[in-house]
Amino acid sequence: MLSRLPDTTIRFVATKSGWYGDSKGLKLHAEHELENFKHPDIVIIPGGFGIDAILDNADIIRWIQNAHQTSTWTVSVCSGSLLLAAAGILKDCSATTHWLRKDQLRRYGVNVMDERYVKDGNILTSAGVSAGIDMALYLTSLIVNENYAKAIQLSME
Repeated sequence: MLSRLPDTTIRFVATKSGWYGDSKGLKLHAEHELENFKHPDIVIIPGGFGIDAILDNADIIRWIQNAHQTSTWTVSVCSGSLLLAAAGILKDCSATTHWLRKDQLRRYGVNVMDERYVKDGNILTSAGVSAGIDMALYLTSLIVNENYAKAIQLSME
């Protein structure tokens, strides 16, 4: 959805470039390796069932910490907020996550909110996948304007 922002290029990054897939057959191609893409304007951390396996991955945590220092926006969808929390970015911040992960997120010292999405400074977190759509529309309204976000929403319908 954010690819509809003016002058925007979406890039998928990973610890190693290549194809990544899930057990259901979804495949994404990471064009860039984390070490070669250090200063994104918007950082978007997705969630999913595999998030727990990478919460202590030092390379990913370090990249998130460094990217957040220079990003305009740092964003997570669903349980992706756990990676932001593991990186220390959400300490003493308000945020949200998937309803099944709220207690886990609280253990990182996060003020967990019962909202579809939460903005705290330049950090946006969403409760889940469908809430991520609402959050992306809100982010679009912040970056461009509300009318532009409404136009995207109508075109999606």
